[in-house]
Amino acid sequence: MLAQFVQDCKAGVAPLFALGAIPLVVSVGAAVDYGRASAARAAMQSALDATALMLSKESQNLSGDAFGMKGTSYFNSNFARPEVQNVVVTIGSALGSGGNTLNLSATGSVNTAFMSLIGLSTIALSVSSGAYAYSDGLGCVLSLDPHASGATTGQGSTTVNLNGCSLYDDSDNATALVAGGSAKISALSVGVVGGISGAQNIAATQGIKTGGGPVPDPYANDSYPSFSSCSQQNYTGKTVETINPGVYCGGMKFNAGANVTLNPGIYYLDGGGFAVDGGATVSGNGVTLVFTKKNSNNWGTATVNGNATVTLTPPKSGPTAGIVVFGDRNIPLGTTFKFNGGASQYLAGAIYVPTGAITFAGGIGASNSCTQIIGNTVTFVGNSSLAVDCSSYNTKPFSPLVIRLTS
Repeated sequence: MLAQFVQDCKAGVAPLFALGAIPLVVSVGAAVDYGRASAARAAMQSALDATALMLSKESQNLSGDAFGMKGTSYFNSNFARPEVQNVVVTIGSALGSGGNTLNLSATGSVNTAFMSLIGLSTIALSVSSGAYAYSDGLGCVLSLDPHASGATTGQGSTTVNLNGCSLYDDSDNATALVAGGSAKISALSVGVVGGISGAQNIAATQGIKTGGGPVPDPYANDSYPSFSSCSQQNYTGKTVETINPGVYCGGMKFNAGANVTLNPGIYYLDGGGFAVDGGATVSGNGVTLVFTKKNSNNWGTATVNGNATVTLTPPKSGPTAGIVVFGDRNIPLGTTFKFNGGASQYLAGAIYVPTGAITFAGGIGASNSCTQIIGNTVTFVGNSSLAVDCSSYNTKPFSPLVIRLTS
């Protein structure tokens, strides 16, 4: 019958056309199916890249299974392609000394509309992405107020030398960082969410950046141990003596001529201040001063006056590791903490008062010293020299994350 059909010259056009149309239909259908699959794959790649960037931004706060759970949830909420079936997202992370590396992949399939005629019922989709997030961790000054003018300020003729470390200001105010008068600020780098007044008075080896994102509080999840009754009431140091950790209700005062050594441990200043007169000497290793209120009605503050000799280093382990001054987060916003001891003042580790208005003048200036200043606002009122060679004190490094896609 096939031979007769081929030899028959009568009315053979329609059957021949039908047979010839089959490959044409398959070809056009394949283009349609692959076009749908290509669009779905592009959307999948875009959603996976966005997931990589989002996870990298949160890499300092996520670990282990949290990466996978958070990433999968974010991907699914951004990949709105119901035609893609059997979607599987795989997320791996590797934390190295330089930063955090993320490797992500996603697979799925799209049902075909035309190619099933030739036995191909689905088209497989597969995409991959990756990101690398790192932080140099060389911050030594951080003001946390999100909106204040002059959240970080250099006043008068102050000279601030941040030796190999950086200044960050989280305020979005147009004058978030102020270097007024003849103030001079030098740093490794300067990063401000808002703007700068007196930019001509600021020098930064690695540049000055405005309009960036805020730097997270590195000690936001830290807390000090609970405590109970008072160990001392209204302590005053007048002579040469050594004292022990405890609860100092009413605070601690050191008169001119006093020479007091603090044994290692936590000193709770319950409802009182830490006041050091000029001519007094206060020293101690492995010490944290906690400003809080439990047995008293008032919140304490710090006042270290010029010509006072203060040398305190923080614990290297334990709940307050790396923190030499720890301000309770319930201290009223803007409470003043004055550390104005000048060149004879060295507070190693972190001065951490997240709601406090810190004024500072001092520091030993050596490149191997370690001081971090973190407050709601930070004001430099005299000559200051800071550095962050803090490896021996276990402080927490801070700086903005730098993120880049790797694939």
